[in-house]
Amino acid sequence: MPLLVSELKGWCRGEDVAEAHAVMVLIPDEVNVSAIEDTMHTVKSLGRVRVRGRTFSMRHNSYLVLCECREVVQREHVPFEVFATEGGKAWTVVIAEEGPVNSEPDFSQKVTELLQAEGKTMSDLRTLFGTEEAAANPTESFMRAMTDFLSQTSKPPSDSSYRCLRVFSGSLPTPAGEESFDHWLGQAKLMIEECDCAPKEKRRRLMESLRGSALEIVKAARASDPEISPENCLEALEHAFGTAESGDDLYFAFRLLRQQTGEKLSDFLRRLEQSLSRVVKRGGLPPGGADRARLEQLLRGAVSSDFMLLSLRLRERKEKPPTFLQLLKEIREEEEYEASRKKINPIKELKSLLAAAVSKPAHVQQDGTEKPPPKALSGERCPDSEMTVLKKEVKRLQQKVTQKVTEPRATVAAVDVSKPVASSPQRSSKGSDEHFCYRCGENGHYASKCQNPEN
Repeated sequence: MPLLVSELKGWCRGEDVAEAHAVMVLIPDEVNVSAIEDTMHTVKSLGRVRVRGRTFSMRHNSYLVLCECREVVQREHVPFEVFATEGGKAWTVVIAEEGPVNSEPDFSQKVTELLQAEGKTMSDLRTLFGTEEAAANPTESFMRAMTDFLSQTSKPPSDSSYRCLRVFSGSLPTPAGEESFDHWLGQAKLMIEECDCAPKEKRRRLMESLRGSALEIVKAARASDPEISPENCLEALEHAFGTAESGDDLYFAFRLLRQQTGEKLSDFLRRLEQSLSRVVKRGGLPPGGADRARLEQLLRGAVSSDFMLLSLRLRERKEKPPTFLQLLKEIREEEEYEASRKKINPIKELKSLLAAAVSKPAHVQQDGTEKPPPKALSGERCPDSEMTVLKKEVKRLQQKVTQKVTEPRATVAAVDVSKPVASSPQRSSKGSDEHFCYRCGENGHYASKCQNPEN
């Protein structure tokens, strides 16, 4: 290598090329000038490359090519070998600045350190090699394997996009567009626990969401400790704006919670969980007893859901109480079942009314008009389409039965108005059956009006 460096320097002097902008390439086979320049352009640190001379060396059994680069050549940015764009063996690159003959020990040390940092070994890296490709061109296959490995282990930059926290100023009542302290504190804690960035970045994100007196509290805490952690910032805000009740006071308030009128059991359970989390946080109850305390207070405070509590058999599960999520899931499923059953009951009642209307005559008032349907069914809940169809069917059948009952009465009334009773065929036929003459023994008249001879 020193001989090649000295030969390059002499060649640069003969061709009037600056050594800081010159490289020499050893090419095993004859290659045209355009292919050499295209290959050297792959080294981005050299800039634009132009071939200035070419000769054959008997000592090295290869072609020596002098190239002039636009950028300054630096050893740490120039590889020791390049691969031709058309394929083939690697080309050795020589620069005027002397450097280590073989950089393999430093490179292998860096690779080893990288693998150790990621918890990998060289055997894990070999699995990324292609067997045939590695045998044909080991250097290129190794570079591809390293590229794949780095793409898999690379982490997103710390300044990646993130969801900003809502604004909190500490003003009461809470202004429009801001969060209450409890809601904002929950979001801030979640950001600190889940965000994969430096503590300084987390603290900056916290301060971005603060305004007014809340920001002044954090500034005061930071003035006393410039490297204050984001957790300590939240603790300072909690002392300033959080509740001042002790754990025992919060536990006592938790034991007094009751289900409100019209409140679902699942909503009551969520309200219990919010109060219980504050109790555990303040030390009023150990975390291990939270499930049991939640179940006991649910059984005590659910004054409007006794039937549902019996269906879930929660009193028998006090020894092994379910978790909050499991309990919420069971209650929600039971509420859905109850809601679906309430929708089916009105449909069954309408169907029974329809069957009764078909089998029995409709109720008719003294004036001959139809009685309205019972009011109890008018307020029931059922699907609109099926309810409408059933109501129409019941009304149609009731009108039909009513007509059958009222038609004979209307006919009799019409006949009575138009003709005398004695001349009516229906009345005469009726009289023939009811009247008997005790003078002649015939039917149809009385003895006082009898003109027949006495029998």
